Amino acid sequence: MARETGGEGAEKPLRSGEVARRAGVNVETLRFYEREGLLPEPPRRESGYRDYPPEAVDLVRFIKRAQELGFSLGEVRELLAARRTPAAKSAPVRRLLAAKAAEIGRKVRDLQALKEVLDGMLDTCDGRRSLTACPLIAALNRGD
Repeated sequence: MARETGGEGAEKPLRSGEVARRAGVNVETLRFYEREGLLPEPPRRESGYRDYPPEAVDLVRFIKRAQELGFSLGEVRELLAARRTPAAKSAPVRRLLAAKAAEIGRKVRDLQALKEVLDGMLDTCDGRRSLTACPLIAALNRGD
């Protein structure tokens, strides 16, 4: 996609709606990222409109992709800090990645155990008996 340019080859600033559209988010997401300190607040026109630099689109996409991979906002901040110093060693990012992979592994194991419990209840619930014989209702009533 060609960049919009102003005079002398300078890239034209983008308004909030255009950044949001290009990045695949809504304008409120931009505001949220600004409040959280993930996206620098851009300068404003006299009219109050925000003027984002064109590279804000890539930054928002980066944040969005990191969140889609399960990184928390705090972790995204760490990734953004690393992104700003590309010559730095990748060890801190690798540690963050390893921790996230371990966390996801724990969640997968927890979900598998939960699925086994639910499958066991499903095996004993034929759907024809009263709710008093339903293993899920009984377990919830007992506080299991």
